[in-house]
Amino acid sequence: MSKRKKNKKIRTDFKQRYDDRTRQNDLTREFNDSDHETTESHERISGKGKLARKRTIRGEEVESDEGTEIILEIDDLCRPGLVLSVHGLNSFVEAENGDVFKCATRKLLKTISTDQRHIVVAGDNIQFRPQADGTKEGLIVRVEPRFGTISRTSRKKQHVIAANIEQMLIVTSAAMPELKPHLIDRLLVTAEKSRIKPIICINKADLVDPADFQPIVGGFSQLGYRTMMVSAETGRSIDVLREILKGKKSVVVGQSGVGKSSLLNAIQPGLGLRVGRVSEENQKGKHTTTAAKLIELSFGGHIVDTPGIRQFELWDVISGEIAGFFRELRPFTDRCKFPNCTHTHESDCLVKNAVADGDLDIRRYESYCLLVEECDENDKRQTQN
Repeated sequence: MSKRKKNKKIRTDFKQRYDDRTRQNDLTREFNDSDHETTESHERISGKGKLARKRTIRGEEVESDEGTEIILEIDDLCRPGLVLSVHGLNSFVEAENGDVFKCATRKLLKTISTDQRHIVVAGDNIQFRPQADGTKEGLIVRVEPRFGTISRTSRKKQHVIAANIEQMLIVTSAAMPELKPHLIDRLLVTAEKSRIKPIICINKADLVDPADFQPIVGGFSQLGYRTMMVSAETGRSIDVLREILKGKKSVVVGQSGVGKSSLLNAIQPGLGLRVGRVSEENQKGKHTTTAAKLIELSFGGHIVDTPGIRQFELWDVISGEIAGFFRELRPFTDRCKFPNCTHTHESDCLVKNAVADGDLDIRRYESYCLLVEECDENDKRQTQN
């Protein structure tokens, strides 16, 4: 739930690149030659020293599950829409009546300082202003508060993969490429952090003996994560997946070549998503999906198809939080000898003792330790910079 502050005028930061701009001598001539419509009459730019980084705008500050968000004021010409996909500078937006508009993004919205690589993503609820000439084009002027975002770190920025998601379909493969349990663990941590329900799907079950995967299926299942052996080729468990996705807004994630697009084609016949083959030499797939795309399901609900991922670095997670995102560690973490125990090297650690006694899965524990080490290294690099 979001909580809005009723302030109509707020001060907000600009992106850093605007700070280094040299001040022009003839501001009057520059103003007269400029397009006045780029700055609304109720928006004021201050040019006094470091205050040049800020702008006074009409809008609201919203406290939501994703943090503090700035919601710009809109006019009576704006209409609500749903972002289907983003391609470069353009977004494809579905209006309430089903029409699809090709939209640019308002310059002010793009220049507000943010940690995000892209200000608009698939699944966003937005407000847009259609073109007055009746063409199916428009301008996105506001992004509504989000919930259930899937994010990773990319170039030190927040890469939001999809927004307003209820379920995450984690797709991996039994063979070609081989299953990567540690990648599943990372995605599960993100699902726990964003309070999204994860479903683990091990595709290409037709290529292996399913009995060989019972240890890993049973391991995740015992933690309360629904885990399924599926096959887009033979149709195994496809009907079950349809029931899981029905009426929900979901996202499908996984590395390249695991068969995400093939699985969606099987779930909704006639979808016609492009599929690729996996290299027999390096066991890597090619990117057939190049941009996240929100798809409406014929039996009810939506799902976001995403490009394949080869690495997934957690976003906005510190090492001290990770234990709370591992379900099986929670009963032990509060009972350790030291209140600030990291559960990695300390003596008399209940987590380490439970691993030694066989009460906790050693593979999952090693995955936890790897994530803690990675977060600590990232914190050190940021401190040095």
